[in-house]
Amino acid sequence: MTDGLRWGILAPGGIARAFTDDLLSNGFDVRAAGSRTLANAEAFAAERGIPAAYGSYEELVTDPDVDVIYIATPHPWHAATALLAIEAGKHVLIEKPFTLNQAEARVVADAARERGVLALEAMWTRYLPHMTRIREIVAAGTLGDVRTLIADHTQKLPDDPAHRLNALELGGGALLDLGIYPVSFAWDLFGDPTSIQSTAVFRSTGADVQIAVQLGYEDGRIASTFSASDVRGPNAATVLGTEARIDIDPVWYSATSFRVVAHDGRVLEEFRADVNGRGMHFQAAALERLVAEGRLDGGDVLSTEESVAIMGTLDRIRAEIGLRYPNED
Repeated sequence: MTDGLRWGILAPGGIARAFTDDLLSNGFDVRAAGSRTLANAEAFAAERGIPAAYGSYEELVTDPDVDVIYIATPHPWHAATALLAIEAGKHVLIEKPFTLNQAEARVVADAARERGVLALEAMWTRYLPHMTRIREIVAAGTLGDVRTLIADHTQKLPDDPAHRLNALELGGGALLDLGIYPVSFAWDLFGDPTSIQSTAVFRSTGADVQIAVQLGYEDGRIASTFSASDVRGPNAATVLGTEARIDIDPVWYSATSFRVVAHDGRVLEEFRADVNGRGMHFQAAALERLVAEGRLDGGDVLSTEESVAIMGTLDRIRAEIGLRYPNED
C-alpha cells in the first residue's frame, strides 16, 4: 500500500464488515465508522479497534481525520451519501453499482470532478490478482482474437419479501446486486455494447430474481451472462479466443485461479494467487495510489466515466425487461 489515506466506513453492514476486515488485516488506516444509530457505529468500531464512531453520516464525513469514505448504503442512497462526502472534500469508494441509475452517476461524477476528489466504484473484482493477469494475457494476444465471454453470478439467497435483495424500494433484484459483476467484466473486455438482449423473471415484490443478458458488439463479439438470486450455479467464467481460452474457476469474481488452454488441449498457463482475506484491499490500495498520483479520473482499470457508462448499460437492460424503481423520478 501507499502512504496511507485515512478511511471512514459509512453504513457498517455486511459488505462493509468484509471490506473493513480486509483493510485492517492488510495494514490500512481505518479511523472512523458512521451509522444512522450511534449504538450500531460504536459496536462496529469496538469490534475492530476503530478509534471513532458517529451516529450520523454527516458527522462521519466532516471528521478532519478521515480522507476517504467507503459507502455501503443500499443502492438508492449511494448518490446522496456520496454527494454528502464529496461536498465535505472526501474521496469516495462507492459500493457497486455506482448509483441507482446513470442520471445519478452523472451527478456524482461531475460533483467529484468539480470538488477535486476521486469517486470510484467498488468493483473490487477488477483489482484482484487473477483479473489483472487476465488483462495482461488478453493484451499480449495469447488468446488470439477474443470473441466471447460466458459468465454467471448465481446465489441461493433469502426469499423473504422484506429482505433487501427482494425489496424494489431498496433497489433490490438480481441485476444490480449480482448481474453488475458479469456486465462490468464484459465492459472490461469489450467496452460499450452496441446491442442488448435481456429476459428476466420477477418475484411478487417486482424485483428481478433471474436475468439473462446478451451483449453484442459491432465486430461480432458476444458476452453472455446469467444472474439469479434463487439458484446457485457454477459461478465460473470462460473467455474464448481464436487461439486459446481462459477457464476461470469458481468463484470467478472472487480471488481464484484460472487456466489458459490452447485449442489442442495444452495448458499454456495456470495461475494461482495467495490472497490475504477476500482481496477487497487491492482496490483500496489502488485508490490510494491514484490519489497520490493525482489521478482523480479513476485511472485505467476502472475510470469514473466508465462506471457512469456501465450504469447506462444497466439502465438499457432494465428498460428492456420493464424494471423501474419507485425511487426514480
